[in-house]
Amino acid sequence: MNDRNDAAGLVIGAFSRRMRLKLADHSIVEARIKGKKLRPVCGDRVSVDRIPDETDWLITKIHPRDNELTRPDSRGRKEVLAANLDCIIVMAATEPKPDWFVVDRYLVAAENMSTPAIVVFNKTDLLTGENVLPTAIRDYSTAKYTVIKTSAQTGRNLDQLNKLITGKTSIVVGQSGVGKSSVINQLIDDGHQLTATLSRKHGEGRHTTVVSIMLELQVGGYVVDSPGVRDYAPAIVSEDEVIRGYREINEAGDECRFGNCKHLREPNCAVKQALEYGTISARRYESYKRLMSTIRDRNRNIH
Repeated sequence: MNDRNDAAGLVIGAFSRRMRLKLADHSIVEARIKGKKLRPVCGDRVSVDRIPDETDWLITKIHPRDNELTRPDSRGRKEVLAANLDCIIVMAATEPKPDWFVVDRYLVAAENMSTPAIVVFNKTDLLTGENVLPTAIRDYSTAKYTVIKTSAQTGRNLDQLNKLITGKTSIVVGQSGVGKSSVINQLIDDGHQLTATLSRKHGEGRHTTVVSIMLELQVGGYVVDSPGVRDYAPAIVSEDEVIRGYREINEAGDECRFGNCKHLREPNCAVKQALEYGTISARRYESYKRLMSTIRDRNRNIH
């Protein structure tokens, strides 16, 4: 163990008020948090002090973040899920039934973070008989997202995903039961992650990961395994952030007659024209309208 009284560390595990850190000398230590105001998350760079006569360290400062993946908490306040990310991997699967609105909202968060996103459709080994590849997958390719069809069971296209995240800090997000932990197990070649089977009763996944942990990849870099969700909303507050979050709508909107066009009922709207021509997905546009309505309702209630 390093005998320094203070050091820099990287948060690689967040267990409520206890953290796991990787120090500059590559040692892994457990840490507590000084005070009640600091809220470190995976990916944070922190300053730490050695606690005399203990094995624990003490986190005293969070260094400035490059970006944050966030959501509103139960009181509507911003909750940070992870920080300093280079890539967001948004995962859906053959089972459970995909909630594409959840996928869209993670992509909205990525766009507003200016962080690249990859859409991964997992469990393709189950695409037999009545199960066919959802047409929604094409919507993301049309919107110029990288889309990878994978199977943690067979290893399909995991090498492609590996290449895209080499040397980066990424997070895997998505609904419960889509196979996030199973895919990560393959990427790190380490079976210490627990995986859970899908609950057949409700067709919903059981949470495998109950805390956020950051694992080192064989190829260099890190991947954060976050708890599965049944719903997600980005911590955005403005209509402009909604527009920015749908990249194909934001791009088409540059051609609108009015600079402040919200692409709903305004005349000479280039987005509505693109919708008619089929260059913007009707499903994605409905998703956009739904999130825009949510933000308007939230802001109306605040004011």
